[in-house]
Amino acid sequence: MLSTRVTPNEKRKALRAGLASGTIQRFPGAFTPLTAPLIEQLGFEGAYISGAVMAAELGLPDIGLTTLSEVAERGRQISRMTDLPTLIDADTGFGEAMNVARAVHELEDAGVSGLHLEDQVNPKRCGHLDGKEVVSLDLAVQRIAAAVRARRDSDLLIMARTDIRGVQGLGAAVDRAKALEAAGADAIFPEAMATLEEFAAIRAAVDVPILANMTEFGKSALFTHQQLQDVGVNIAIHPVSLLRIAMGAIERELGLLNETGTLDDAVPRMQTRARLYELNDYAAYNAFDEGVFDFEVPSGFAGGTTGEGSTGGDAS
Repeated sequence: MLSTRVTPNEKRKALRAGLASGTIQRFPGAFTPLTAPLIEQLGFEGAYISGAVMAAELGLPDIGLTTLSEVAERGRQISRMTDLPTLIDADTGFGEAMNVARAVHELEDAGVSGLHLEDQVNPKRCGHLDGKEVVSLDLAVQRIAAAVRARRDSDLLIMARTDIRGVQGLGAAVDRAKALEAAGADAIFPEAMATLEEFAAIRAAVDVPILANMTEFGKSALFTHQQLQDVGVNIAIHPVSLLRIAMGAIERELGLLNETGTLDDAVPRMQTRARLYELNDYAAYNAFDEGVFDFEVPSGFAGGTTGEGSTGGDAS
């Protein structure tokens, strides 16, 4: 009820243990707090908090327009809803060295288990779009060194993302990954790798864990978790997938509503009220204070519009 009982440090240790386990860690993108317990219940190892998704939810393009306070608050909201580790997108650190240091403190206080910082120039863009620019090696290293120096919990994972593959090629990505590791990065996020062989090249270049971004409509094919594990990838993220699934369904069903004037045919495709109450742990709130929960939640996951919330009306 209310929030996880697992401390941020315990989650950070769990993330590090998972990355060292030899089994790939699967982190779907939790685009709302309510999706975090669903990810946990379905057996994934962690939840990813995407900067692109946060921007999209605000109606903004993914070009670095979200603020540190917005990102930290979303990180806090999602992290409190799950016992799983969370990894958050910190973009370019919201500035340079001092801004990076403050970002680390804010995200650390939000309870995330790890964060990644990238080496793009501002304004940044989606890592799978053309026309990106990256900062100098010195500046990229400075960002990571500042983050490592700023953290107060040594278990907080500092991951370095490099977008240089799409600008200067694989050889440059290998060289930069090595330099970012030397700067203190706990893990490397090589963005927009084209093939499994490219992931393998990064794996051979560094000793720290590496991440694969399995975003749809991107530069990378959607490799299976087993394929990625076989070439030494330690963690796979699916950053925008749940948002895309949800928005696709929303658009389809809104079209149905517009055409027919009712959503009766869509009800079997909807999450039921009972399932929603399971995810937000309504029963635990009742156990804490019977005054906030005075009706019977229907058992099972079947759809339907009757018998749901006999005293609560049908407004929710």
